[in-house]
Amino acid sequence: MGAKKASRRPKLGGANMKKYEIMYILNATLEETARKEEVSKLQSILEKNGAKVTDTKEWGVKDLAYPIKKQSKGYYVVLKVSAEAASLKEFDRLAKLDTNVIRHLITVDQD
Repeated sequence: MGAKKASRRPKLGGANMKKYEIMYILNATLEETARKEEVSKLQSILEKNGAKVTDTKEWGVKDLAYPIKKQSKGYYVVLKVSAEAASLKEFDRLAKLDTNVIRHLITVDQD
């Protein structure tokens, strides 16, 4: 009887979870239903990878300080999450591929 191989899948809710703040800017021209679906989709990416979203704040449409991808306005969303690095890497990867996400930023929450 051989030893079991270690699973490469991250453990959900592990002891290595840290608090992060994620801010992302969505394309301001999205209709309300499409925007809500996008916010839900991005949150579910985190939750499927073991993160816990503790707070979601939608700041709404704001003027950008400078044009990003030929956009002058964006819809701001701020999330507070407890997560491991692996779940954030997956969110980062998928947010970069998502054409509706103009910009995103992940920082360690200092609260």
